[in-house]
Amino acid sequence: MRSMILAAAALAAAPEFALAEDAEGRRIAATCAACHGTAGHSVTKAVEPLAGRPKERIVELLQAFKTGKKPATIMNQLAKGYTDAQIESVATFYSEQKK
Repeated sequence: MRSMILAAAALAAAPEFALAEDAEGRRIAATCAACHGTAGHSVTKAVEPLAGRPKERIVELLQAFKTGKKPATIMNQLAKGYTDAQIESVATFYSEQKK
């Protein structure tokens, strides 16, 4: 009985976690808008758009910037400031945007 109550509580909390994660991804993406455009829709060809890209690819790129495996002028510095969970959140946000 106790395990059923715990499972029900976990399921009830899941939507709140999803909303919190979405808010975190949206908040982080807002800081990227100056270069990558609103919701990842770049307005210049000099900066690649992020909207609708696969989440795994965005995570891979951000991790490469963070660890220095991918050189950059500014992204490597910015990526170092994000936790792995924050990178997952912003990647989720961008992957869910329409191209």
